Amino acid sequence: MTYCEDESVVLEVSTRMEGDKIDDNGDNSKGDYVDLRDENGAGERCNHCGCCWGFGGSVFWYWVKLAVTFTFLGLLAAACVKWVSPFVMDKEIIPVINWETTTFSTPVLVVLLFASVALFPTLLLPSSPSMWVAGMTFGYGFGFLLIITAAAVGVSLPYFIGSLFLHKIRGWFDKYPKRAAILRAAGEGNWFHQFRSVALIRISPFPYILYNYCAVATNVKYGPYFLGSLAGMVPEIFVAIYTGIVIRTLADASNDRRSLSASQIVFTVFGFCATVVATIIITVYAKRQLKVMQDEPLLA
Repeated sequence: MTYCEDESVVLEVSTRMEGDKIDDNGDNSKGDYVDLRDENGAGERCNHCGCCWGFGGSVFWYWVKLAVTFTFLGLLAAACVKWVSPFVMDKEIIPVINWETTTFSTPVLVVLLFASVALFPTLLLPSSPSMWVAGMTFGYGFGFLLIITAAAVGVSLPYFIGSLFLHKIRGWFDKYPKRAAILRAAGEGNWFHQFRSVALIRISPFPYILYNYCAVATNVKYGPYFLGSLAGMVPEIFVAIYTGIVIRTLADASNDRRSLSASQIVFTVFGFCATVVATIIITVYAKRQLKVMQDEPLLA
């Protein structure tokens, strides 16, 4: 209840022990009240609203900092597109593209890109540059089909070759048990559990090339490993193709000695920021889901 004292409203908080009885006039005939006032009778202001404002303020400043960060990244990307990229394109990218188009025909280039995406992971070499070239040359449609088909070979060869080094891989697991815990969890449970675990590992920051060889030591079956790998690689493939398309757009503009229009710069910067944000969100989600799946009980 509240009452007025010295032209101010004072909050009076009363508690009643079990068995207390309050009569119809509101008087406590048996129980004891605890009056939260000091000895001079002055009340104490409730800080609930202040606490809520403090929490809301922290959330507000969090979003402000996030907006400032992405604005800075966007301006930095725009500056790179406007001034840095023409220099890089003239010195590095355009000569490579010209060499590629004059040296290889389209069928030969398809074979080379397929072979590099399929074999480089087995040789512990990155295949992302080949994916960029596929995006530059063939775009989303045929470029995706080419990459995903070659990736099917690229994830299968190390799986079977890794069985030859099974003892050494399991020795590495024993040496680093914390790092290997998630990989071991992927090999447990039923078919769907293994499929989902492999897909999340592919999305997570765990090294793609390394997992190709480690998977066989976790007792994961080839079926869920194969399909989970392809499903988990889809975001990475689209990012690689998008990167290749952006590089080709910038290279064409630089080769024609013209600058990008304002709409092209905005679209490129927005696409870059959206790609970064989506990649971060998907990666964080994959890591959390892997942690949950590692702790949850498994079905036989």
